[in-house]
Amino acid sequence: MDGGDGDGAGAAQDGTAARRAGIERIMEPLRTNMPPDGDVSFEGIRRMGNPVPLLVQNDGTGVLQLWLEPFGQDYWLNPGESVYVTSYGMWNGHPFEVVHETDCITVWATSWFATVSDMGGAEFPAGSRS
Repeated sequence: MDGGDGDGAGAAQDGTAARRAGIERIMEPLRTNMPPDGDVSFEGIRRMGNPVPLLVQNDGTGVLQLWLEPFGQDYWLNPGESVYVTSYGMWNGHPFEVVHETDCITVWATSWFATVSDMGGAEFPAGSRS
């Protein structure tokens, strides 16, 4: 026989190894960047250093949701409002991944740690805005 069952097992192992490698690619920056004191506050994240800012602005006529991943924080920008999403720490390849959908921009900080600040550098509040 040709060992067809063995080929299936090999393919499954290859798939598992690929998934594990993908998870490691995502988790490695978390392990690398986790603040030793565990302080993941706005100021604690800023102390991590290596800041890379990304300007996000709402040039539309309606409220724009900014969704910050990987922690799922939501921010709401009124028309004409701008913020900086700043990544801190180390990452693999690029500091952000950005997806635009109708009325929503999702920013994934690949270092796992980012802040959102107003144009003056102060913390921009998360959560619903009225």
